[in-house]
Amino acid sequence: MTGRPASPSLSSARRLVIKIGSALVVDPERAAPRQAWLASVAEDIAQLRRQGTDVTVVSSGAIALARHTLGLTHGALRLPEKQAAAAVGQISLAQAWSQALSTQSLTAAQLLLTPDDTEDRKRYLNARATLDTLLGLGCVPVINENDTIATTEIRFGDNDRLAARVAQMTGADQLVLLSDIDGLYTADPRTNPDARHLPVIEAMTPEIEAMGGEPPPGYSSGGMRTKLLAAGIATRSGCAMAIALGKQNHPLRALLDGARCSWFLPQTCAQTARKQWIAGSLTPAGEIMIDNGAADALRHGGSLLPAGVLGVKGDFTQGDLVVVTDNGGRVLARGLSAYDADDARLIAGHRSSELAEILGWQGRDEIIHRDDLVVV
Repeated sequence: MTGRPASPSLSSARRLVIKIGSALVVDPERAAPRQAWLASVAEDIAQLRRQGTDVTVVSSGAIALARHTLGLTHGALRLPEKQAAAAVGQISLAQAWSQALSTQSLTAAQLLLTPDDTEDRKRYLNARATLDTLLGLGCVPVINENDTIATTEIRFGDNDRLAARVAQMTGADQLVLLSDIDGLYTADPRTNPDARHLPVIEAMTPEIEAMGGEPPPGYSSGGMRTKLLAAGIATRSGCAMAIALGKQNHPLRALLDGARCSWFLPQTCAQTARKQWIAGSLTPAGEIMIDNGAADALRHGGSLLPAGVLGVKGDFTQGDLVVVTDNGGRVLARGLSAYDADDARLIAGHRSSELAEILGWQGRDEIIHRDDLVVV
């Protein structure tokens, strides 16, 4: 009989990404950085650096820091107000991290990312190269979503998934999401006394995914739901992820000392960098619905052929990311389409030998080749 798999440990991390939300960075009463807490985190990062761990920080807090300065203390902000607050608050946030890290003789480097920077393959590779160079120079990159230019249609909406994409981008082996809770429970422990803490999650099953709830009130825009989405992105990239309590000083040192948290174990076979990017993409351009035979072929490592396609939704072009679903709408896979949406509709349900006659030109036999496809 086998026991529970061993939890990862920060002491063995080669490359680590730490995600920190606004509620941890900002003192809501003073609308100012929690300087003592930031100083303790900087000490923890310095300790990790001494043991040979590269550290990247994904930090929220820019908008929260600027709300009082700009008199934007009413409820939900309009998009232009968020963008203005981000432009002001990003300066304060960068200064706070730079000062905290400099006391430990560490150099902070600020990067602002939008979803497009991770969805476009060329920009993704450019951002990855910049991060690799900074880490090689001994810097601590501090990353935030570029709220000054992101729109409601194309923003991450939470820094949990951004952190998972950064972990993927940097080839991190561990990701820590510092939170107001010490991990994943079978139910909300604030309302259900029978909720059980889950110290190790071996796989992202539908049962685990169903444990995500609604985002909490306040500054945070994430919640457990987005943390589980982040876990899916990270673990598919071969990266272990932890949800840990962050409010107390020295939260990373506490993890090193064995504080309770929830570890999501990485997939045993990490995907290629190309497939990691496909699996982690956030904004598919369309949907291809397939029959049961095609679904079986995908599960056994096959490509998606036109004969198994039941329907096509969206207005995508060749090379765009699409999701592949069964006839009940359940997502089975994600991949890069070899055809535009209109051509995919024309050849749907037909044999590959018929494509040249239908289209008037010879295209690929597959709508999505297995090298461009990730089964989820």
